[in-house]
Amino acid sequence: MSAVAADLNTTTGFVVADNRGRVVGRVESPMYGLANVPDALAVRRRRLSRHLRLVPANTIATIDAARGTVALSVARDAIRRFH
Repeated sequence: MSAVAADLNTTTGFVVADNRGRVVGRVESPMYGLANVPDALAVRRRRLSRHLRLVPANTIATIDAARGTVALSVARDAIRRFH
């Protein structure tokens, strides 16, 4: 997880897709837990939406910086929503 966690700081604006290739949204910002290392991403579906999805770092399969995408290892429905 440490290899992915180091990359979470540079993923703002990346498109997030689930394991079936469906778009979840764009990364709003990395989120920090108790440590100084980001352990999740805040993802927004629409630009003006108030709802965010919490994407834990352990659900991230790959991060492609060249394409600006984050691929998840879980379905979109498995990701929690919050305000």
